[in-house]
Amino acid sequence: QVQLVESGGGLVQAGGSLRLSCAVSGGTFSRYNMGWFRRASGKEREFVGAISWSGGQTYYADSVKGRFTISRDNVKNTVYLQMNSLKPEDAAVYYCAADSRTMLAGSLWDYWGHGTQVTVSS
Repeated sequence: QVQLVESGGGLVQAGGSLRLSCAVSGGTFSRYNMGWFRRASGKEREFVGAISWSGGQTYYADSVKGRFTISRDNVKNTVYLQMNSLKPEDAAVYYCAADSRTMLAGSLWDYWGHGTQVTVSS
């Protein structure tokens, strides 16, 4: 059973930074493309970005491009989301997801974590 556990969320002031982590167990991490999504209160889930299984490809939603960076460590079985220049509208529960076939925003990703809360104060 593949399990994803996010961590690193918390409260940060606007303009600040946070780094989220997603640790993966129970599967071969290096085979999975990894994605980050978020759901703000009262809104639908939104794609944030994704990274390929090798780490060679990344892409981001326009709303976070240039501010957020996804990376992965295939030895530690962990994917990261570095968030800089945070804005109040970035506040949400952030989820990581894994899929061995796709890294597309609109796909039905195979595995999901339970999320970590990010709060941005203005």
